[in-house]
Amino acid sequence: MARGLNKVMLIGRLGKNPDMRFSQSGMAVANFTIATNEEWTDKATNEKKERTEWHRIVAFGKLGKICGEYLAKGKQVYIEGKLQTRSWEQNGVTKYTTEIVASDMQMLDSKGAGTSNEFDYFSRKASGAAQGAQGAAQPSVQSSGQPSSGYSSGSFPEDQAPPPKKFDDDIPF
Repeated sequence: MARGLNKVMLIGRLGKNPDMRFSQSGMAVANFTIATNEEWTDKATNEKKERTEWHRIVAFGKLGKICGEYLAKGKQVYIEGKLQTRSWEQNGVTKYTTEIVASDMQMLDSKGAGTSNEFDYFSRKASGAAQGAQGAAQPSVQSSGQPSSGYSSGSFPEDQAPPPKKFDDDIPF
């Protein structure tokens, strides 16, 4: 019998700069929102439609500190984590919120750019070189604060060619 699965993967843009705080024990906590867009064509009117969904993200520890330092409004980011609902009392009323607790983050924009990186996240992941483009190279960061597998420079091993630079579409497969 399966125990269950609670996993979220999102690619979107930050709605505002992360809100950085520190817990009483000194642990960094970053809160931010990202927007994901969905586009489709209405079959009845043949009109293009778009819907934006906003997601609350919270990152703790070293990942939270990195998110607070390097993420900014408008930047595109890949977030992996789990859904969590919490509640609190306010003026005698119980309030609830559902958010994504980030366990992995990957910056997708090149330094200073508002457009996506020339290397798509999935092509880098598939090639074994999960690098972002923050200056020369930026490793993805997991909640443990340790870089995930990837190279520390922009070079690739001699026996492995770099991933393709451009795709005809946004779909990585």
